[in-house]
Amino acid sequence: MAQEDVFKKLVAHCKEYGFVFQSSEIYDGLGAVYDYGQNGVELKNNIKKYWWDSMVLLNDNVVGLDSAIFMHPTVWKASGHVDAFNDPLIDNKDSKKRYRADVLIEDLMAKYDAKVDKEVEKAAKRFGESFDEAMFRETNPRVQENLAKKDEIHQRFVKALNDNDLAELRQIIIDYEVVCPISGTKNWTDVRQFNLMFATEMGSTADGALKVYLRPETAQGIFVNFLNVQKTGRMKLPFGIAQIGKAFRNEIVARQFIFRMREFEQMEMQFFVAPGEELNWFEKWKETRMKWHKALGLGDHKYRFHDHDKLAHYANAATDIEYEMPFGFKEVEGIHSRTDFDLSQHQQFSGKKISYFDPERNESYVPYVVETSIGVDRMFLSILAGSYCEEEVPGKDGKTESRVVLKLPPVLAPVKLAVLPLVKKDGLPELARSIVDDLKFHFNCQYDEKDSIGKRYRRQDAVGTPFCVTIDHQSAEDQTVTIRHRDTMAQERVKIADLKGLIMEKVSMTELFKKMQ
Repeated sequence: MAQEDVFKKLVAHCKEYGFVFQSSEIYDGLGAVYDYGQNGVELKNNIKKYWWDSMVLLNDNVVGLDSAIFMHPTVWKASGHVDAFNDPLIDNKDSKKRYRADVLIEDLMAKYDAKVDKEVEKAAKRFGESFDEAMFRETNPRVQENLAKKDEIHQRFVKALNDNDLAELRQIIIDYEVVCPISGTKNWTDVRQFNLMFATEMGSTADGALKVYLRPETAQGIFVNFLNVQKTGRMKLPFGIAQIGKAFRNEIVARQFIFRMREFEQMEMQFFVAPGEELNWFEKWKETRMKWHKALGLGDHKYRFHDHDKLAHYANAATDIEYEMPFGFKEVEGIHSRTDFDLSQHQQFSGKKISYFDPERNESYVPYVVETSIGVDRMFLSILAGSYCEEEVPGKDGKTESRVVLKLPPVLAPVKLAVLPLVKKDGLPELARSIVDDLKFHFNCQYDEKDSIGKRYRRQDAVGTPFCVTIDHQSAEDQTVTIRHRDTMAQERVKIADLKGLIMEKVSMTELFKKMQ
């Protein structure tokens, strides 16, 4: 099945099973804004807990913060967002659609990668077990030609970004005949910069109102509270401040479902270190963060680092952790060495001294910062994409039937256990309810008595419930139940008294954290 079709099915699945809804849908929706349904909010909260506990519980030198969305407008002047938080946009004159010029060029380069992969795939089928992929990539003329074209575009692209050369970005699009996906034409405008911040007014009258911004990132709330946390927590460098919160960007080119939204949530940790130590910590956090992602078991090969072609003016190192979405490898987390830019800027603009006295060095200095930043919504999408599966399974009369299953990591699944009475009589519902009442204090349980047992299994498969327990007439006699495992569909008879321990072992985050150590 084409990856585009997989993505369409995934989006439809999110709506049908209560994961993600279009915001204000009864009013025809609001572009690039989404609501999380009953299963979506549980999955999202579990993702946030996995991140928060891995940061704050596992690291005794990382503490939490929850800063306000509204901040003094000078914060955004100091951070550079007022003057430089822009996207390079280009319009197609025929479709009247607007695109990010850099994304069009990145998509162009991805097409050359796809051509290379197609050549490799064809050759692998032709040569079978004797196929040497590395040798083929180095010697095949068509592969080399496509790689050379991609490299040529990449060099021009990087230079244009670093020089902030908008005319050259447009020229790349013209030279390589990039067409508008809607109109199919190459009738492009010039590239222009567009600021992404939402502005509003705070105050009771127009004359006395103060222009403020909805924060485009959560990091600045950490930076302006550096001294508050350091002094009240008696924190010694190196230490980090973690935060989960909403951010807002007026994305003109919002697309790919919840991958790029106007209202989104971030999980960020700013790690403060002594000058000269930042690059060592940058490498350590790169390794730690990749382990965190891979511990989920969605496939190590689906993750990769992508170093930035253009460093932000404040950074001396930056990389992204990318995940292979149905629409290609895309960023889910950024790791940046931000130097002392942020604290120095706020020191300058506020007139307040922001420094740390280091008793070991016997000197005061402005700390350097290493940042890790994840979009919760992108992480949510990557987990759904990695878990969505359509497969043929044994059915009735020796025939096969298809099932749709979300093979979510059990620790993140919205519902951990579904309890299903075989029939709605003979005391089975009451016994099932008593099991739910006993276990609901430990993990999220769901009671379901509607439809045949097979239909109920399929319904739980579709929302990713890792365990289903069936209560039958034997259960009342010997206090045992049948537990069904989602991924294998294997069933086994276990004691009701053993359910809690058996399931807790599989849904506890402790096992994930051990993988990271």
